[in-house]
Formats: sequence, structure tokens, C-alpha cells
Amino acid sequence: MEISIFSDVICPWCYVGKRRLERALGEARPGEVAIEWLPFELNPDMPPEGMPRAAYRAQKFGPERAAVLDAQMRAVGAEEGIRFAFDRQAQTPNTRRAHMLIAHATAEGRGPEVVEALFRAYFEDARDVGDAAVLLDIAEAAGLDRDKAGAALADDETRASVVAAERRAGELGISGVPFFIVDRTWAVSGAQPASAWVEALRQAAARAPAGDAAA
Repeated sequence: MEISIFSDVICPWCYVGKRRLERALGEARPGEVAIEWLPFELNPDMPPEGMPRAAYRAQKFGPERAAVLDAQMRAVGAEEGIRFAFDRQAQTPNTRRAHMLIAHATAEGRGPEVVEALFRAYFEDARDVGDAAVLLDIAEAAGLDRDKAGAALADDETRASVVAAERRAGELGISGVPFFIVDRTWAVSGAQPASAWVEALRQAAARAPAGDAAA
């Protein structure tokens, strides 16, 4: 089974959706599953250096509404074992380079590890995942060569691959994340409950050819 996931590393629902899918995979046991992480920038026009999170949230929602949304998200996260550190997040970053790191990590066979590390770094450790030094620390901790990761963050081809993947999301009509495509045939939008995923995964496994289901 193949699952492609469009997401952004600063999207809290993407982190929640990841946890719910993981829980469902553990329960449904659909066989071998290959997960591909694809880029979707929530703020493609964000300045390269990012901006203060308080200002960003106030501008987008208003300060009172932003506080309510953060509290609601913390409650949702707690149910999935996520400790959202919104109160300690100083910066809302530009995520282009984070997606470039994911693309490099995927090519090196370390995509899932880097995605997990980026989510954890931003949402639970309150680190600025738009900062190159932070990204290189994450890459190295995930088992990637630091120098090669640094080169990837400055590489035009890697940047072009991210832009192309984001263009593909637009062509598919994807306007929000997380967005999941299973076996290139059916789509799931949003951070669906684990129970819904379990049923869907079992049905998908049942439809798969016998050789694939046993893989």
C-alpha cells in the first residue's frame, strides 16, 4: 500500500493527522505501507526569515480568536500524545527549506524520520524550523550527512522539485492539508479519526491483489 501525504510542518492538524494514521496502521495492520511526504506551504508568501508568531496569529485570526484556537488545538493534541508548545513558539517560519530538507531526506531514505523530527521540533520543542542551523541539526540527528543536507538546502534542483510538487497539489485541487492519497486511487482530506482510518485501511487491504496484501 502507498500513501502520499501533502502537509506542512507548521500545520498542527497535519501533526495530529500523522499520529491518527499511525495509530490506525498499528490497529488495522494492512501489510507493508510506503508513506511519501509531499510539500504544501500554508504561507507561500511568508518572508524568508518568517515573522513573530504572535503577530502572524493576530493578523490572521485576531488575538482573542487565536488564543481560543490554540487552546482547542492543545486539547486535541493531548488526546494524541502531542504537547503543543504554542506559548513558547516565538516565530512562524517560512517552510520552503524545511520541505527541501524533506525532499533530500526522502531521496536518502530518511524521509519519515525527518518529518517526525520537524513536527516535534516545531510543535513540542518550539524551535524555528525555518532556520538553516536548526534544519541541519535535525538532519544530522536523523542520520543524514550534515554537509550534504546543507548543500540540498541551497540546491536549485531540490527547490524546483518542491515547487513542482506544490504545483501538482494545485492541479489536484488540494486547498488544505493534511491531504492523503492512498494507492493513487482514493483521497482522504483532513485529520480523520483513527477509527475511520482503520475501516478504510482494512477495506483497501481487502481490495488489494493477494500478493500485495501479503507483502
